[in-house]
Amino acid sequence: MSKPLFFNAFLMNTGSHIQHGQWRHPDARQAEFNDVRLWIDVAKTLEEGLFDAMFFADVSGLYGPAGGQYVDNVHEGLQIPSSDPTVLLAALAVVTRHIGLATTSNMMQNHPFNFARQLSTLDHISNGRIAWNIVTSTQENAARNFGYRALTEHDARYDWADEYLEVVYKLWEGSWDDGALLKDKAGGRFSDPARIHKIHHDGARYKVEGPHLPSPSPQRTPLLFQAGGSERGIRFAARHAECQFIVTPNPEVAQDHISRTRALAAATGRDPQDVKFFQGLSLVIGRDEAEVRAKEEDYLRYASVTGFLTHASLGILPDGSRLPDDTRLIDIPNNGGQAHVEWLRRATPDREPTLADLANGRIRRGYIAGTPEQIADRLGQWQAAGVDGINVINWRLPGSYEEFNELLLPTLQRRGLAKTEYAEGTLRHKLFGRDRLPDRHPGARYRGAFAPALAATAGPSA
Repeated sequence: MSKPLFFNAFLMNTGSHIQHGQWRHPDARQAEFNDVRLWIDVAKTLEEGLFDAMFFADVSGLYGPAGGQYVDNVHEGLQIPSSDPTVLLAALAVVTRHIGLATTSNMMQNHPFNFARQLSTLDHISNGRIAWNIVTSTQENAARNFGYRALTEHDARYDWADEYLEVVYKLWEGSWDDGALLKDKAGGRFSDPARIHKIHHDGARYKVEGPHLPSPSPQRTPLLFQAGGSERGIRFAARHAECQFIVTPNPEVAQDHISRTRALAAATGRDPQDVKFFQGLSLVIGRDEAEVRAKEEDYLRYASVTGFLTHASLGILPDGSRLPDDTRLIDIPNNGGQAHVEWLRRATPDREPTLADLANGRIRRGYIAGTPEQIADRLGQWQAAGVDGINVINWRLPGSYEEFNELLLPTLQRRGLAKTEYAEGTLRHKLFGRDRLPDRHPGARYRGAFAPALAATAGPSA
């Protein structure tokens, strides 16, 4: 019997997220994304399938060059229109009991003081089921939407993120001591002022006095996801991430990435097993070979090459024209997401990959097609490479997850690759067996750091 994998549903509050073109299918409901009833239906389906989390992606701008045309983005519905997933989580928290709720937010779009307050509020509403996918943004348009002249250089964005994390750690972990919330009706003391502290953060980008306004939520710090795969992104994950989302092209590349990241985590003083890895995959599930082939052909019939290339944001010129398909990726300036290019390069070691490779890779390499037994075999290979869970990327909502529940889940459970019931407790407790960050995590150093007796000697910095 295998160890159960974790399963997340990879989602976005938009019409076309990853599998571009699929929204046009008559059975697809992605176009209804502004109707909360769609998401309630999806959430209930996912809890029936014992999914661990609804993992919502997000963007704060358009894909493509600064000042460029965005006709293709709009025609494809490619993450425009899109709505704020963080707001949506509040609605989903009250119609679910077990499933985790993960939102994506980058450094530019929300000041850390306000963001920390929002996520603490959500963690209270959900009884401890909130996660944060930490991203640094890859879009020039996003930078301009928040008043910046240009997107900050790739590695410098992670320096920015390091300080952002320092601020929210101080608020979540250090501003309120355990026992500060009293609710003492007889004594007329709601909280103990001696145990609530200003953080007085004074850094390169942020000056935050504090204190944190919410009382500590069940997890204090939400479960921390991260999706970077560049060299700087790996170092960031090794320091901060509890779960990392990867989309490597095969188990061999995944195994190398996981080994490197865990080794770096150990070098920072963390337990390397304190980081779990979730591979992103779409699934084509059929009862027999004929059904598998028919479904695969149907998905590929609706797939939009234009959508995939626009999403990649490489090779697009400001006038909307595109570089030739045989343009090598190494010859295209890239200040955006570098991990996909690096992983593709490792999957084609005999030559430099091209724009055509990038498009075909996104369309044809990102899924497993087979019967339930065949898919279970493939997932076992990913697990053997060190993968702890799968971010299941839907083709169509809600059908992809209904098929998972009906066709695949019983086989996975029989093989020991999926759980048969939810564990109780917070999202972190379900994944790690604890509610709080472990003592080895850098965020934990702020516990008690602002108490008067310790303030003179603590002097914490990330």
